[in-house]
Amino acid sequence: MRVYLAYTMSALAAALRAGEIGPAPLAGFAVTPALRESYASGDLDELEYAAMTVAARASLRLLAADEAAPPRRVALAADVPEEQVSSCGGLDEPAAVRISVAVPVAKLASAHIDDPAAAADVRAAAAAIPAADRGDDDAKFTVDCAEGNELLWYAVQELPYLFG
Repeated sequence: MRVYLAYTMSALAAALRAGEIGPAPLAGFAVTPALRESYASGDLDELEYAAMTVAARASLRLLAADEAAPPRRVALAADVPEEQVSSCGGLDEPAAVRISVAVPVAKLASAHIDDPAAAADVRAAAAAIPAADRGDDDAKFTVDCAEGNELLWYAVQELPYLFG
């Protein structure tokens, strides 16, 4: 099952050194029955994009908590056996899942990361995300501006080069 994990660049560097994404249990996002139900239509690619987008927004929350991390959203795509993933989403977040084990870096399929040029938008969105979550329209606009930046796709073998 393809899952998307919200991360930061600092946490990604540490995970690459450790060889795994962890510790378990991990919060993630995936195409769940609840996510399928929340869309009137959409093929698997569109639903996976929706799950990845939710992971990218969750990455903003991580950045808000870690001001030292480079201001780039990170959504890691990993392939995890379905029996290790349980849906925990509801009306608030239908794509939410819990992964019962640490994910070896070898199970990563790709990484989706902001271009460094998006740093100002991402920094502003990370600062605004708590207010956006509370419903503040101006803060939501700031978050939307960051989400207007498309994430870049990286193959797993490219990831070490982001830090060297």
